[in-house]
Amino acid sequence: MQRKASAIWKGGLKDGKGSVSSASGVLTNTPYSFTTRFENTPGTNPEELIAAAHAACFSMALSVQLGTANLTASSIETAATLTMEKLDSGWTITAVHLDVVGHVPNADQAAFQKAADNAKSGCPVSKVLKANITMTAKLEG
Repeated sequence: MQRKASAIWKGGLKDGKGSVSSASGVLTNTPYSFTTRFENTPGTNPEELIAAAHAACFSMALSVQLGTANLTASSIETAATLTMEKLDSGWTITAVHLDVVGHVPNADQAAFQKAADNAKSGCPVSKVLKANITMTAKLEG
């Protein structure tokens, strides 16, 4: 399986502009810039896209793990908070924290936590990140 996306950048780092597109068409020339990445200008950036990918991947991985325990979630809500820091070696994604809330009929906290821990380590996006990945997993009725 392969997935494709592309980016175009024009100009210098601070005054340039870029756009990102995905083969599926979900992203089509979506703009990004220095200010959307390093300041608080509205718009996307690579780190936000990685956080979104991680939240989505983890949610699906948790669904799989729950299924192996004969449990089905009515909903899994995952928020990923990515931390990027300027280290001596340059800007680095140093951490991702996953906040997950699951609504899983017939599950107890122990079963949910075990499934969440397995999903965190087994999620393909978790595996590709060289960052400290932490998580808070909360089961709600």
